[in-house]
Amino acid sequence: MTIPVPLGDLEQLLATAGYASALLITVPATGHAKVLTVDPVPDGRVFLVPTPSRGAAANLAANPAVTLVWPPQRHGFTLIVDGTGVADDEGITVTPVHAILHRPRTHADGPPAPYPRGSSTE
Repeated sequence: MTIPVPLGDLEQLLATAGYASALLITVPATGHAKVLTVDPVPDGRVFLVPTPSRGAAANLAANPAVTLVWPPQRHGFTLIVDGTGVADDEGITVTPVHAILHRPRTHADGPPAPYPRGSSTE
């Protein structure tokens, strides 16, 4: 099941749905993805990821595409936010361009979607 999430609703969803740390995924121009556990901070229409990673910063310099993933505790909905990232000395700024809640059919025994609005497809 996939539920689109309007970008303007992300901060409220994160504040009420109980998600904890996220996974930050960056990919270099060639090679394997780099995955880090991070604590993004919503700041208006962007997320600030404090404490920069040299590897992630190098990946973003070559390829600004980034994904933030907030997994569920168990059999719930995963929040997936795709965007672009820019690294500096303070950390990484992620500008979202697309967001969804996703749950495989096999996790239907989990809690209901924390964000009921939007159309859903299974």
